[in-house]
Amino acid sequence: MSASREKQIRQELEESGITDPKTELEAQQAQKEKRSNILYAVIGVVFVLALMVCLVWRSNIIPKKATALTIDGEKYTAAEVSFYYWNTYNGFLNNYSYLVSYMGLDTTASPDEQVMNETAAGMLGVEEGTTWGDYFMDQTEQQMAAIQNVLKMAANEGFAYTESVQAQHDGTLESLNTTAAANGVNLPVYLQNAYGALMTEKVFSEQLMRVAQYSDYISAYYNGLEFSEDEITAAYEAAPSSYDRVAYQSVAIKGTAPSTTDAEGNTVEPTEAEQAAAKAAAKAAAEKLLADYKAGGNLEALANSIDNATYSSNDEATAFTSDLGLWLFDEARKDGEATIIDGDTTYYVAVFGERFRREDNTMDVRHILIKPEAGQLTSEDEGYEEEAAQLQAAAKAKADALLEEWKAGEATEESFAALAEANTEDTGSMYTGGLYENVYRGQMVQEFEDWCFDASRKTGDTGVVETPYGAHVMYFVQENVPMWQFEVLSNLKNTAYNEWMATLPGESVITASDFGMQFVG
Repeated sequence: MSASREKQIRQELEESGITDPKTELEAQQAQKEKRSNILYAVIGVVFVLALMVCLVWRSNIIPKKATALTIDGEKYTAAEVSFYYWNTYNGFLNNYSYLVSYMGLDTTASPDEQVMNETAAGMLGVEEGTTWGDYFMDQTEQQMAAIQNVLKMAANEGFAYTESVQAQHDGTLESLNTTAAANGVNLPVYLQNAYGALMTEKVFSEQLMRVAQYSDYISAYYNGLEFSEDEITAAYEAAPSSYDRVAYQSVAIKGTAPSTTDAEGNTVEPTEAEQAAAKAAAKAAAEKLLADYKAGGNLEALANSIDNATYSSNDEATAFTSDLGLWLFDEARKDGEATIIDGDTTYYVAVFGERFRREDNTMDVRHILIKPEAGQLTSEDEGYEEEAAQLQAAAKAKADALLEEWKAGEATEESFAALAEANTEDTGSMYTGGLYENVYRGQMVQEFEDWCFDASRKTGDTGVVETPYGAHVMYFVQENVPMWQFEVLSNLKNTAYNEWMATLPGESVITASDFGMQFVG
């Protein structure tokens, strides 16, 4: 593919709000490294896929105590390595599900038997010729080394794990027991189907606890990172385009000639002359559109009168790197400025509104989510809406009762957090007392945000809010920093955290046993 064609594709993706797959993968890789529960989140992946495909690759006769891997003298059996290997594999599928086929990974075949295609190798930064099995094993070894080193750090520091560690561990086992029963097997059989015939409930539980402890420590490290106001301001001033927003309108006018079909039904690509004529016509249309707009016309209405024109507007655009994006975020822009941009195969008529940073404050809030119970009817059935309303009303009644229970007790933030951990159905905050910090506009569902950002809101306010997800018992903690400061601080923390995370595997000496490793993966 030519460089100009790649550029065209990237521009078209950006203009339509779609991220280029390679860029998205790189962003997700970085995002994955800054999660507070990086590896623990993988445990929540549904194991149905592994349950189906792993049976093809495993023998039922495996030495249970065979050493497969040694990290700095600490030995791991094949079962223990398999725990991390399959969580790595399933985590990859979960995080990059829409890219799996794009990268050529066949989930119905053994990773060991598949060589990465050129696209996957380039996106993941590995040598061509690497098998998917080698890639997943390398990731597994790095994670295992990082976990081992972190647990040693925690022990040396006398780190006190939070109560949520045991709760997460027990909650995962309870969830897996439920899933196993739904599949008609007990937990030991389910784990063997997912992780191999040598997996036991004891091995799984022990490694699950290690992961939970690891996650607790690195989460504490992240939360403990601090930066001064001067450092935040300096970081903003060094890269304002990374945080500023732009309001603008644009009209994209395609400058490409369509393909045709000959008498035999074959596609005929346009000639160079036809392409040149199409681009010239698009340029002329853009020039007339701009002139009509400057004469007082409405840009959207003018765009609607042109067949191959697409109008778009954004009141809060973040920086993007197409020709249009570069023009919009140029510091020379003036409010109301309008121009024509040659985007290779597309002409843009762009109108700059304003450039600003988000000064609105973020909010800290706790909540308890009560979901409506599952109904018996489907959306096509008569009486579905009535049943759904009854189930929602029952969830609301339960939420109201929880709020009254809280009011009748100590009625403190701490007691609300305890009530949340015991009752909430929100997996994203069930181990943090229902806490969401730095909630910003556009993050949550409308009803949730309307309550949080009510101008009269003050610390200690409570209430019950209904959303499409159910009923939420709300507790307002406090108003936090402006959005732009939160974004800068997050980037500073994420950079420092990712740099630290990269050091965790350290210079660990990792040795694989040929005998034991044959039972892994």
